[in-house]
Amino acid sequence: MISLVNLKCSEGCTNSMKQKIILAYSGGLDTSVILKWLVNRGFEVIAYVADVGQDDDFPKVKEKALKTGASKVYIEDLKKEFITGYIFPAIKANAIYEGRYLLGTALARPLIAKRQIEIAKKEHAEFVAHGATGKGNDQVRFELSYYALQPDIKVFSPWKNAEFLEQFKGRDDMLRYAKEQGIEVTATLKKPYSEDDNLLHISHEAGILEDPAEAPAESVFSRTSSPESAPDKAEEIAVLFKDGIPVQVENFDAKVIKKEPLALFSYLNELGSKHGIGRLDMVENRFVGIKSRGIYETPGGLILHEAHKDIEGIAMDREVMRLRDMLSSKLAEIIYNGFWFSPEMDFLMAAIDKSQEVIDGVVYLKLYKGNVIITGRESSSSLYDEELSSMNVEGGYNQQDAEGFIKIQAIRLMAHHQIMELRGGKR
Repeated sequence: MISLVNLKCSEGCTNSMKQKIILAYSGGLDTSVILKWLVNRGFEVIAYVADVGQDDDFPKVKEKALKTGASKVYIEDLKKEFITGYIFPAIKANAIYEGRYLLGTALARPLIAKRQIEIAKKEHAEFVAHGATGKGNDQVRFELSYYALQPDIKVFSPWKNAEFLEQFKGRDDMLRYAKEQGIEVTATLKKPYSEDDNLLHISHEAGILEDPAEAPAESVFSRTSSPESAPDKAEEIAVLFKDGIPVQVENFDAKVIKKEPLALFSYLNELGSKHGIGRLDMVENRFVGIKSRGIYETPGGLILHEAHKDIEGIAMDREVMRLRDMLSSKLAEIIYNGFWFSPEMDFLMAAIDKSQEVIDGVVYLKLYKGNVIITGRESSSSLYDEELSSMNVEGGYNQQDAEGFIKIQAIRLMAHHQIMELRGGKR
């Protein structure tokens, strides 16, 4: 981590003499203050805004960055790459952190960092900066990605910098600085908690949500309707998969078909939102060792996750599934902790890709009041044999063979029973 003590430039420095720093910029209070603070210390700051599907007024964000002192602003549309390169691979891997969280924020960070490094190389900038705090996961995700992609990059993380922390002990100090520097501030009008918004989800945490026993008000939720107010009629759709990747969504009621990845996923978000699907309230374990309460809305992601799990049931070999399940939890942990660009991630994704080679077929679903209800599935690579499974048809299976199979399975159980009997153990 760099210190800025020896990096100040006198007021007479020209842009050609200043050191460049690429700042991941959102237009909010924190990154606006950071931008101005760096400009005041003699840096040429280039603001970088990643469009991963958040609800922002990007022209206004650009205007604010320039007004605050940025020499240039990059606004990068990363939505399609986010879906095809990050969301769909995670869905394909059944990657869920701690069995519940669909990794909405964690999946976006490596993509944002990747483009930031590309811009740093293009601009011949020595430094990159972000506004993530020193208590959370995002600082780790950003910085591990930076170093993995450009080992010699210099990273400025203000919330771990002594000089910055001395000047800004809290939000009031930042608001005061913004007023002094003429930075437009809307922070006081914002909701009293933190949010992260992208195509996959919106998260709500901190502030008034820090009490894990306090139920969130309905006003917290912005991506989904409440299940109680969702339509009283279920909506029937089908999701088609090829090699574990969703390639088509069909709505039978509305006579709508979506195939292009961004259109497909956006449409599932729309349907999930309408039917109150994808809400989650949990306490999770951050990588830094702190527990935190997070409230998430992931409508389209949850629909795809449930559909994908179901098509695997008919098309995936049992032992492959068991091994893949072991890998999925580890892969989710790797993504959550910020190791997307790591050898272990490459290794696990190669195994996941192999497991998905014949995961083809269609899953039929009903969406109803917060529920994703699977109603059927079919697959050209199905391992399901209707005759073999039938209780009414023999189907080439000799039921008498099960007698020997059961006796073989019982050998160790009988041996264990005898040992317990000899030792007077209780069962």
